[in-house]
Amino acid sequence: MNLAPRSIHTFIFALLASSAAFAQSPEPTVDGSATISQAARSAENELSKSIAELNAARAHVAIEKLPLSQQLTALEGEVIQLRREGDAVQRLVDAGALEIATMKSQAKARQDELTYIESLLDEYARTFESKVGVGEMQIYGEAAETAKQAIENKTLTPSERFERQTSFAETSIKRLFDVIGGSRFKGVGVDTLGTVLNGQFAMIGPITLFRADSGTAGVAVAQPGSPNPLIRPLDEELSAAIGTLVATGEGTLPLDPSRGGALKALVQKTNLLHIFEKGGPIMWPLLAASVLALAVVLERVLFLLNEGRKRSPKSLSKFFVEVGKGNLVEAIAISNGCKDGIVNTLGYALSHRDQSLGHALALAETRTLKRYRRGLAILDTVITLAPLLGLLGTVTGMMASFSVIGGDLSSPGAITGGISEALIATAFGLVIAIIALLPFNYLNTQIEQIENEMVGCGAQLKLLVEPGLEAHAAGGG
Repeated sequence: MNLAPRSIHTFIFALLASSAAFAQSPEPTVDGSATISQAARSAENELSKSIAELNAARAHVAIEKLPLSQQLTALEGEVIQLRREGDAVQRLVDAGALEIATMKSQAKARQDELTYIESLLDEYARTFESKVGVGEMQIYGEAAETAKQAIENKTLTPSERFERQTSFAETSIKRLFDVIGGSRFKGVGVDTLGTVLNGQFAMIGPITLFRADSGTAGVAVAQPGSPNPLIRPLDEELSAAIGTLVATGEGTLPLDPSRGGALKALVQKTNLLHIFEKGGPIMWPLLAASVLALAVVLERVLFLLNEGRKRSPKSLSKFFVEVGKGNLVEAIAISNGCKDGIVNTLGYALSHRDQSLGHALALAETRTLKRYRRGLAILDTVITLAPLLGLLGTVTGMMASFSVIGGDLSSPGAITGGISEALIATAFGLVIAIIALLPFNYLNTQIEQIENEMVGCGAQLKLLVEPGLEAHAAGGG
């Protein structure tokens, strides 16, 4: 493959040399022609040799080109496969990075939850003493202190801190089951003289009793700054009963530790008078409105019952029979002798038919319906006024609560008292309106039935009487 370029170069050099020699000779000679011919033959030989070498090189290149091309194709296939594998690996890397980010986010959320739970458990441990009975810190104090120190101890691992806190939580839960129905435990108390007494406590609801090993018994009360409660002795009879109850765990509690407060609270929960007092001054107008509504409803119901008792369909039928016969005087007499309101209305209209029977009927119906509608305006006013009064009580109660919030916050009962006043006033106003609405609709329905019946009877009376009146008027003319 490297011979062809050298032959070509030799041939070109020979041509250049012969050309230079020919140029230097002013006239060609026989020797010069021979030299040129010889150089030409030499150049042709070199050219042929170079062409042969070139053809050989081409053949060699052609022979070597196919495997190289195949090798290149194979390498390109490997590159494509490697690229695919690289893309797959990159996708796995991206998915792994996304999964790692998700796991980090979840781990942070779990860590935040654990931190929040730790803070709750720490707060629970620090406030535990205020939630237990007198003397109970003697048996639960060490566990509570261990839980409180878990957060402050930096040498503990998070799992160890959490284990201590949850262990205390389990202990406190077990305590809840133990105190159901009362519990007894051994402990130490101090009498009024400062003598330390070993004995046993009995916790029954809000009261804690104590019986010393020496036999002294009494009520245990907390001492500020001391885990040992103070034992207050009672008279001999009560002390003996307390001692028996604490020692055996059975018996009757010989005293009321609430001093009647429990019974008073029970009575107050169901005492309507107490609820009325809690509602504030707006309850008095609500009471007046409710009494007025009740009076109107009772009066109207009695009125309707009385009017229903006076109804006489037989007298109404006789009245229309006489009117149909033209015996108007007899019909008026029947209405005057009957207590039925509709018959009286028709008789009143018939007796005042001189000007216009229609106007007389309208006047009679108005007079009768006025009797039926008496008091309904008052009932309607109560239905509208009661919720508004309740809303006014809400406003005044909330004003009282906010005024307390702006001042002394040490008495939460004053705040809840204002809210209680607001809610009670609103509830009473709505209850009065709802209760008054039912008879109001009932009375309106009854009046509407009477009015429809009265209008129908009046139309029938006009059909029977007006033709006769027109004929009489025409005859008189």
